[in-house]
Amino acid sequence: MAAGWLAVTACGNAPERRDEAAPPSAPAASPATTPASRSPIVLILGTSLTAGFGLPDPALAYPALLQQKADSAGYRVRIVNAGVSGETSAGALRRLDWVLQEPVSVFVLETGANDGLRGQDPDSLRSNIEGILDRVRRQQPAPSILLVGMEALPNLGQAYIRSFRGVYPAVAKKYGVPLVPFLLQDVAGVDSLNQPDGIHPTVAGQRRIAETMWRYLEPVLRGLPAA
Repeated sequence: MAAGWLAVTACGNAPERRDEAAPPSAPAASPATTPASRSPIVLILGTSLTAGFGLPDPALAYPALLQQKADSAGYRVRIVNAGVSGETSAGALRRLDWVLQEPVSVFVLETGANDGLRGQDPDSLRSNIEGILDRVRRQQPAPSILLVGMEALPNLGQAYIRSFRGVYPAVAKKYGVPLVPFLLQDVAGVDSLNQPDGIHPTVAGQRRIAETMWRYLEPVLRGLPAA
């Protein structure tokens, strides 16, 4: 659980860092570069945890696994993986217009892991998340939103941990959106579910994440009239 994540991240390992100011070059990161489809788009904006860093194939990352679950359940949606390794919430906000070139029906936001790893101000994290959600809600029609929570490092102190953790439920309450409490629930700190860096999930870990995410995403999909 959260305690395991905190323990492994305290060892000094961190997700791959890259310049988040520039949009990623991978075609899958933008709906506009994906073959046209009439299916409602579920866009997952995230970090390396979403991108599938270290996996032999992006199709093994949880967004692709969620697509399989949606297909099996009869939901005619297209799930787009817009994860970028090393990206902070500020970087996600900067590239938001680029990934929203095409209207989306469901917007899933997974950000903050790198903010926590770098000890960035939780108030800035909250401001960036709110800026992202404000921008997403300006889309017409406004998409459904699912917010994904993250945990912070223990070496930054209990006050920081509480402040960081509190950002996600506070934002979810303010915007009236469902919250996944912790993306790495039952994955963080479990050696068999993480790569040697102790942070990025293995294939089995990604499957566990997909199970967690599906419990929250499926009710959202159920509410889509076109899905």
